[in-house]
Amino acid sequence: MIKEFKKFAVKGNVVDMAVGVVIGGAFGKIVTSLVNDLIMPLIAVLTGGMDFTNKFLSLDGNQYLTLAEAQEAGAATLNYGAFITTIIDFLIIAFSIFIVIRQLSKFKKKEEVVEEAPTTKTCPYCITEISIEATRCPHCTSNLE
Repeated sequence: MIKEFKKFAVKGNVVDMAVGVVIGGAFGKIVTSLVNDLIMPLIAVLTGGMDFTNKFLSLDGNQYLTLAEAQEAGAATLNYGAFITTIIDFLIIAFSIFIVIRQLSKFKKKEEVVEEAPTTKTCPYCITEISIEATRCPHCTSNLE
């Protein structure tokens, strides 16, 4: 069982996946910072100073000024502002990954398909594969010219 696990763990795909997860985690932090530190403040300016993080509905009937105040009071809340931020975060991550993959696909060396000239042909009389240069079939002795 240990040998099987070693064989599985050192396969190229598993190592590639592990590297992808680590890089993805770091990339996620970058995108989160992009959303929280650059994009959301711009959206707040464009929407007249609206801060999505403090947009919530209190389910206990009381009114609270901030989400932190409602959570301190133990009130159940619907945090739709956090949900909007998460949606924007997702869209930015998806778009970023799309751009990265698109650029990587441009860097990949395009494999040229080189078609090799055929070296054999089929005898029309005995349906045997023979050299393309043959003028007479070596099997049925038919003239191929």
